[in-house]
Order: sequence, then C-alpha cells, then structure tokens
Amino acid sequence: MFIDRASIFVKAGDGGDGSNSFCKIKGLKRRQDGGDGGKGGDIVLIADKNVQTLLDFHFRRHFRADKGLNGSGNNRKGAAAADCIIRLPLGTIVKDKYEDIAYCDLKESGQSVILIKGGLGGQGNSKFKQATHGDPGEEKEITLELKLIADVGIIGYPNAGKSSLISAISKARSKVANYPFTTKTPILGVVRLSGERSFVICDIPGLIEGAHAGKGLGDDFLRHVERTRVLIHMIDMAAVDCRDPADDFKSINNELKLYNPELVKKPQVIAVNKMDIPEAMENLKKFKKKVKKTVYPISCVTGDGIKELLEAVYKRL
Repeated sequence: MFIDRASIFVKAGDGGDGSNSFCKIKGLKRRQDGGDGGKGGDIVLIADKNVQTLLDFHFRRHFRADKGLNGSGNNRKGAAAADCIIRLPLGTIVKDKYEDIAYCDLKESGQSVILIKGGLGGQGNSKFKQATHGDPGEEKEITLELKLIADVGIIGYPNAGKSSLISAISKARSKVANYPFTTKTPILGVVRLSGERSFVICDIPGLIEGAHAGKGLGDDFLRHVERTRVLIHMIDMAAVDCRDPADDFKSINNELKLYNPELVKKPQVIAVNKMDIPEAMENLKKFKKKVKKTVYPISCVTGDGIKELLEAVYKRL
C-alpha cells in the first residue's frame, strides 16, 4: 500500500530532576551534594532511502523521547536520554498540523533534522539551596507529506500507456490492464541506458479534466509532478477511448497550470503511443497540425521508437 500523507504527535523527553541530596560525614559540616538532572531526548528526523511510504505512520501516531535521568548524591549528574529517531522517505515535507508552517524538506539520503529538543535537566542542590525540576520537552502535532523525487515523470490521460511504458523501460512492475485508473499509486523505476547512464522515472496515475480540484485521482498525485525535472507526456494516438488526442494534450497541460503554473514550464517530451494500431497514423497527422511540437511516435507493444524517446528524455535532463 502506498501512503503519502500522515499526521503524528511527537514529544521530546523531559529533563531529569536535580537531586536534593545531603551528605553528612562524621566530624564535618552537613553539606548539599545533589547532582543535576540529565537532558531529555530530542525528536530527530532522518531521510532514509530504504523507507518508501508513510504507511507505518498510519499504525503508530505517537512518538515520545525518553526523560533524562534524575541527578543523585555525591554530585552525580543524571544521564541524558537517547534521542527518538524517526526515519522518513526521501521527499517528505514536515509541516505543522494547524498552522501554515513547514519545518523541513527531507530531500537527501541521510539528511538529519532535530525537530524539537528535549528539556534541560534540573539543577541539583549542590548549586542552589533547593534542587529544581527538569524542563519539559517540546511537543508538536505535525503532518507528513510525501512528494516522490524522480528525474522524469510520466503524465497523461488514463489508459494512455504510462504503465506499459514504465514496465518496458525499467524493472518497475506497474499494473497494466485495458481500463482507466489501472494505476492508483505512483510507481518509481530506474531507466538504464548505454554508457552507464541512468535516471529515475515515476509513473503518475492518470490525470483527467478537473484533477486539480480533486476529480478522478485528483491532486493527490499532482504533487508528485512537482518533484520531477522533465515530463514524458503520453498521448493515446489510437484514440481507443474515442477522445481527440490534441484535446487530451491541451487538457492535461491546463490541469498542470491550474494546480501550479510552474508545472507547465517543465520540459515535456511528447510520446505518442499505440502507433501499432492502424488508426494511429491518421490521427498523428491531425495531431501535428493542431499541436505544432516535436513528437516521438512509439509502441509499448512492439517497442518501436522507445529507444529514441529515452535518448530524447536523457538529453533534456
């Protein structure tokens, strides 16, 4: 199951209390020898390339760091508590649940952020007349939002052949079937070209008119387009769903613009698919007249044109 949103509660550890110890040695004046309390554990976020989704955070929603140990006699300081480590997928944005505040954006593997700090330990009575309690640790309710990081995103109407393409060019196994919305979650794959060249590609679930407002699979997956550098715009040139390919092209670009105007500025490589079907050639002629852009005719069934498409994509990268 792919989960790309979750809300959790986090609390850093409280500081340990200072000790109120008194030492009395025969023949000497009674003295205060209470040690300080230890610091509470921090909440630390780490970007981990081995974590793929936020699924675990739907089953565990509370994370607490331990309290620092209390101080003790003979000026012994309490030990600091261990930090609470939370490992998140690359591309996770951490926000306040109630305010429009983004705390961090975890883009690089191993990136580490102290989200909230544990409380400081209290002072022992060796420093003051009376020991003090440790400070409470900070706490927050946060929202985790995952935006997959990929070099290339495949966009297009449902049933345009996006899943067939990513299955043909990488080891990713996206579900392929002859009905809309076959793919309901983004799929990541790695494309390897000659000369040790490669790039990461993402199959974005099918977009339709109104997607920016939540229609179909909606804007749940449009956010993943934001992390890509280049887009492959897949067009069903055979028009098996009885739509005009040129209208599909304009409609998808309009959805990108309505969701985020910056998305239509990304480089697009237009892949016109299903050229193995006889009607596709005639439709392609009409498409070129309406959409005056360079296109790459391909067939995910026969493999024709795919090599040229990938070389064009790599060049744009």
